[in-house]
Amino acid sequence: MASTTSVNLVTLDNLDEVWPRWDPADSNHLYALVDMGSNGIRFSISDLSPPQTRLLKCLYQERAAISLFDALSESSTGGPLLFPDETINLVSQTLARFNDIAVDEYGVPPDHVTVFATEAMRKADNAAAMLQAIGTEVPGLAIKILDPQVETLFGSLGARSAFSRPKGLFLDLGGGSVQMSYLDATGQDADYHIHAAQVGKSLPFGAARLIKILQHDNADFKTKEVSKLEEGMKLAFARLCETYAILATESKDTQGIDIYLCGGGFRGYGSMLMHNDPISPYPIPAIGSYKVSGEFFARTNHMLEVNTNFKNKIFGMSKRRRAQFPAIVTVVEALISAVPHIRSVTFCAGGNREGALMIRLPQEIRESDPLDCLQPEASLQGIVDLLSSALPADYSSPKTVFGLGLGRLFAGKIWSNTGDDELANASAALHSTITEHPDCPGLSHAARAVMALTLCARWGGSVTPADEQLLTSLRALADTVHPDAVFWAGYLGAVAAALAKLAPTVQDTHELGGKVQLHSTVEQLDDNKGFQVHLNLQISETALRGIDTGDLTSHFEEVSKQREQDSGKKIVVDIMGLP
Repeated sequence: MASTTSVNLVTLDNLDEVWPRWDPADSNHLYALVDMGSNGIRFSISDLSPPQTRLLKCLYQERAAISLFDALSESSTGGPLLFPDETINLVSQTLARFNDIAVDEYGVPPDHVTVFATEAMRKADNAAAMLQAIGTEVPGLAIKILDPQVETLFGSLGARSAFSRPKGLFLDLGGGSVQMSYLDATGQDADYHIHAAQVGKSLPFGAARLIKILQHDNADFKTKEVSKLEEGMKLAFARLCETYAILATESKDTQGIDIYLCGGGFRGYGSMLMHNDPISPYPIPAIGSYKVSGEFFARTNHMLEVNTNFKNKIFGMSKRRRAQFPAIVTVVEALISAVPHIRSVTFCAGGNREGALMIRLPQEIRESDPLDCLQPEASLQGIVDLLSSALPADYSSPKTVFGLGLGRLFAGKIWSNTGDDELANASAALHSTITEHPDCPGLSHAARAVMALTLCARWGGSVTPADEQLLTSLRALADTVHPDAVFWAGYLGAVAAALAKLAPTVQDTHELGGKVQLHSTVEQLDDNKGFQVHLNLQISETALRGIDTGDLTSHFEEVSKQREQDSGKKIVVDIMGLP
């Protein structure tokens, strides 16, 4: 990298000094970030206002299809790696536009606008000319070039931002490079992310660079470069195993290693997997938190074949991404070769920009559970406790919204839209749950499915013919949580419907505990092919006044008829007065 750009270089050693921190006392919590990646330039504006700072709420985002790597490749004839003048001018004009949007249109403070660059700018011999041109167009704009270790840090923290306590191998595939590190947010090491970046490895084999290698006329050159990638992956993984004993143990365990992937290249592979998912059509469009088994992840030959032969549009994949798909698969195969026993792979929506925001936050916010920001006020805890009492002992496991940590979120939606016929129905409940907060931290696809089915049952479970396939796909996704997850979603939804009948407004729920008591038991059926739930509903005379008890039990009858897989599961409801 040109020495004149060294003053802009962000390293792990100077990170605390040169990277701005979030201040809760600021009057304006808007932040704008520009990621000058090798494959494109991404721009976003985020709101870090408390108390929802941890959600990294994105207000605006845009991508400029400017490949800095391609610009360098086209100018390279064996001499210096140079950005053409037209690329420099286009980039500087684009950043000026982004800055105007942030400062003039959204009101982002100028000192909250940060531009950072990665592999292409690290390699360019005239990077200083690019910086000078940008500085001329936007005087005072903060521009940082990330050291590979810092890029690894940002990528892993960005991927980590979507989860509460992730633990596993993290990889980030961009246009110019691929990074590997390991994060364990479940331990006691406060600086786990820094230590992982120090041990992690960045390899110069991003999708844009690698596709050029694979298209090279010299077969020996291609073979040698791919061998470097494969060997680099193995060495990077071995180095991580030397540092993290648990990773070495998991690599030999039959259960295997959990992997988290971020970056445009890996998200492209995830989109191809989703297109071919056994649950078809796959019901949730967001790639963030999409999770597959290691076995399905390894079906690279099939994914290549689909990319070649399927001529229609594949959701989530641009023409450029499909053109680079052979390179993406080459990286995936190098990863599979380097890492034995992959148990699961989760694709992450977050990347460098989210990591650049996460590193600004104090540890107590950065390491907090994002679901705590998403959940409604704690005043709903009484409703959560009442709903939970309808579950038999030991049945609040991850097969229900409560076991998935979504109890208050569900309770807050029971009385939503009760006056709107277009929204107060089962079909609307399905759609709102899978599209609301599409990249919200903490919500896995399986959790969304269980929540959608529970809310669907709260509104009776009857969907429009057009939504029957969506309902079927969501049930299949919930089955991956637990074979009984669909049944318990219907059961809890029916309980919620009964409570909503007894308390027409959410305000009434504060006194509901004195009007309703719930208790249930489970009895295994003689043939061991199912079970029967006995729900005892004790309701005060005041709460029951004018209510047909048949309205309270009708939803439970529907749950027992849901589908063939749940035919052996029955519900018996007894309604009696409170003593």
